[in-house]
This record gives sequence, structure tokens and C-alpha cells, in this order.
Amino acid sequence: MLWSQGNSLRLAKYSFQLFLRNLSASKTVLPVLTLFTKDPCPLCDEAKEVLKPFKNRFILQEVDITLPENSAWYERYKFDIPVFHLNGQFLMMHRVNISKLEKQLQKLEQKGVGG
Repeated sequence: MLWSQGNSLRLAKYSFQLFLRNLSASKTVLPVLTLFTKDPCPLCDEAKEVLKPFKNRFILQEVDITLPENSAWYERYKFDIPVFHLNGQFLMMHRVNISKLEKQLQKLEQKGVGG
């Protein structure tokens, strides 16, 4: 009984968080932050942790450069991951530059558009 209640509570909390994210996304188009990654990638895992406080300000799209369909990205970034693009434009690599990310997100938010 406790297991079921605990899972129901977690599911309700998760659903509510998704609802809030979709609600905020429906008011404004969120920019897309693309993370070029592979598995394993400890620096990518670290970067995702650093990005957590910003998660409601962009949509995170992960691209696994080791997949055959991403071979062009593999050739370009195999020695540089993690690499980030914001709305399709190169933003940063190796580590998250919080000030650079914040500056670019603010620019987009001031325009009122994500893309």
C-alpha cells in the first residue's frame, strides 16, 4: 500500500512538473539547446547537471554523435564533446559557460521568441 502511494505521489509530481513546463512553453517558444554527446561522456553528464537550474528556459536536445546518421557530427566534434548549439548556432564546447549561456538566453527572451 505504501509503495503504491509513494509511486502515485511521484507520478503526480512528475506530471505536474511536465504540465508547468508545457504551460510555460505554450506562452513562449522555448529555444533549443542541442548537446552533442556520446556514451560514456563524463563531461556531458557534468554539463547536464550544471544546466539543471536553466531547464525551464530551453528544450534540451541530445545528439549522440556515435550513431550512423550523425557521422558528420562525429567527424566534426569527436574530440570536443560536449558541444552545444543554441537554436542551431554554435554556442560553446567542453564545459558549460554559464555567463555565455545566460547572455544568449536573455537575448532570445527579450526578443520574445525561442527561434
